[in-house]
Amino acid sequence: IMELTAKSHSIPLSDGNYIPLLGLGTYGDPRTTPKGTAWECVKFAIDVGYRHFDGALVYFNEHEVGQAIREKIADGTVKREDIFYCGKLWNTFHPPELVRSALERTLKVLQLDYVDLYIVETPMAFKPGKDFYPRDKDGKYIYHHTDLCATWEALEACKDAGLVKSLGVSNFNRRQLELLLNKPGLKHKPVSNQVECHPYFTQSKLLDFCRQHGIVIVGYSPIGSSVDASWVNKKHPPLREDELLVSIGKKYNKSSAQVSLRFNVQRGVVVIPKSFSPERIKHNFQIFDFSLTEEEMKAIEGLNKNVRMVDLPMWKDHPEYPFYDEY
Repeated sequence: IMELTAKSHSIPLSDGNYIPLLGLGTYGDPRTTPKGTAWECVKFAIDVGYRHFDGALVYFNEHEVGQAIREKIADGTVKREDIFYCGKLWNTFHPPELVRSALERTLKVLQLDYVDLYIVETPMAFKPGKDFYPRDKDGKYIYHHTDLCATWEALEACKDAGLVKSLGVSNFNRRQLELLLNKPGLKHKPVSNQVECHPYFTQSKLLDFCRQHGIVIVGYSPIGSSVDASWVNKKHPPLREDELLVSIGKKYNKSSAQVSLRFNVQRGVVVIPKSFSPERIKHNFQIFDFSLTEEEMKAIEGLNKNVRMVDLPMWKDHPEYPFYDEY
């Protein structure tokens, strides 16, 4: 993994496709993010060198991300096959008969013929319908029975139909991954599991399990989470102020954020830092001109506090809530 460069930092997936180790997360609160922000930032990121974009229908900006990608293809900066786009199946579309139309909705919004990776966003199904966050009159979320294997079979059919190149999951624990891996007649294994992953939450047990099964970990919130989100756990100090990360960064003339990203990339964990600041987007990409020593990697691993920042407390009563298990 040491031979990574800004131009070439893709690693193989178990299905023969490749995923770039560094991507741009595109989530932005639709209530506070000005229109056009995602469009501008994705175009800028492609110019910087990003080729991997992580989006979702539920981010309400997929049309902007798709437009940016298409404009950059049209102006000759990239070809479609240079771009790796990950879309997500939201909780209200788990019933097998809804899966393909959800993916087709994403393709229509993006105006692309296929996505490179399509993942089950969480293992928790919600009541299907127009509302992405269905609640009853008391404001309680309305859940839906989950059959992850049936949902997966519908996704396999989408891959066979050419709508998506690779299939994965997100926020799945070991038990939920095993459910799919042991499914009778499994046709396409999940190639990836997108989970929170950073020096304060290193996921070493889940990472080991996934390595054994050829599943790549994609780490969200890789430099900690945006502090303003209401669903973020604030039990520990900001990752970016960590003394060890700051001091290692000084040695290489890098920031603590760049050290955190490099740490994951160097152990084969894909990172998708979200930023809508051109400066930060550029900064986060500059992790291919240095590498950490084995001692530094071990020291950073030692920072693990086993505390999640993103623990989705509002869905703790869902029968498939993934975070009660150790991993």
